Amino acid sequence: MTKRHGYALLAAVFAMIVAISGAIYVGVAADDGTGGTRNATADNRAPRDSAAPASAGTWVGTWSASPAGAEPGTETNGTAGRSVRNVVHTDVGGTEARITLSNLYGQQPLNITHASIAVAAAENDAAAVADTMRRLTFSGSTTVTVPAGAQIMSDAVRVRIPRDSDVLVTTYSPTPSGPVTYHPHARQISYAAQGDRTEDLTATAYTEQTPHWRYLTALDVLSDESVGTVVALGDSITDGITSTEGANHRWTDVLADRLRAAAGTGGVPRYSVVNQGISGNQVLAEGLGRPADNPSGLNRLERDVLGRTNVKAVVIDLGVNDILRNQGQVDPVTVTDGLREMVRRAHARGLRVVGATLMPFGGHRGYSRSRDAVRRAVNAEIRAGKVYDAVVDFDKALRDPYDPRRLRADYDSGDHLHPSDKGYERMAEVFELGDLKGAAPAEL
Repeated sequence: MTKRHGYALLAAVFAMIVAISGAIYVGVAADDGTGGTRNATADNRAPRDSAAPASAGTWVGTWSASPAGAEPGTETNGTAGRSVRNVVHTDVGGTEARITLSNLYGQQPLNITHASIAVAAAENDAAAVADTMRRLTFSGSTTVTVPAGAQIMSDAVRVRIPRDSDVLVTTYSPTPSGPVTYHPHARQISYAAQGDRTEDLTATAYTEQTPHWRYLTALDVLSDESVGTVVALGDSITDGITSTEGANHRWTDVLADRLRAAAGTGGVPRYSVVNQGISGNQVLAEGLGRPADNPSGLNRLERDVLGRTNVKAVVIDLGVNDILRNQGQVDPVTVTDGLREMVRRAHARGLRVVGATLMPFGGHRGYSRSRDAVRRAVNAEIRAGKVYDAVVDFDKALRDPYDPRRLRADYDSGDHLHPSDKGYERMAEVFELGDLKGAAPAEL
């Protein structure tokens, strides 16, 4: 063998090693270890420079919403031929972003041919900041098909997402794909437009408004502001159903503000907060259908808590609907046993669990002395430390000191069950931030 042939052979071997290494890297990168699901098919490969370069930081959730059911009126066509522009509010900022789309309640494949992300030009606005508009890809493709019952996480894209800001996530599907998987009672107006207006910077085409979030269930960021995610699992009170629309006055929003302001001081962890509240949610019972509308807390724990990005702790505020929505008197032991099972599963994943006492509902149409007795029995177990790792006493903080069966008047939205904005703020104020930090015990 000549020296020239020897050099050529070495070069060929080196090229083969590089190719194999690249293939291994791509395979590993497709599974980032965060629990994100990529149950979808993709084509139309994007240009090579569309992928975000590696950056320093930690992947955390900055916003999320639980898929709660199928949107009425979308059974046949879904959003075919329309651009859906979801407006969501971030907790922490980051230098890269990725989204999760769900077709959990769809009966047909969801074909997304164009998706984008951008920072909103102003709060509660469908217009985008020009230099933040990015086209999203899925496994390197600009299009993706999400099968019925599945979800898909996008590739990471380099874009600076500010903390405490509105972000626009837009998708376009040209074909029928109903019904739409959605989250009602968003307390945030989102938008839709005819045709593919996915990368429109202006809001001109977005004439349709909706109080729902459609398809979008999570926004993650690569952040140097947070090292983990706190998930709030609850019902309409956590969902913030009576808070001011577009103002981000849910108790979880205020808790996130407090954590940001105090992070790193006095043992306060640097965590983001994401909201997994569903109006009407119960610990045990759930709605009709397969999959069930409004799945129980026990049913959705894996999906909505354990499946979220880099979760460190969970706050559970569930149980009041188990009391109010059952025709017969529910046994308080049944409720607390269900809550303990949720805690056991969270502990198995190493998560710390903070639990809330159930607030009073005197004056509400569902109130009765027997139901209030069940609520107080559940609270007694919670306060005794027999359910959670730590307790936030929402009941004590918001009840009327002169009539503890009711919410204090200025904390009451008026329906005698859900708090006012001031009430939601009070809920976050009584939270001991240090309770979110620490390892889960082996046993309660």
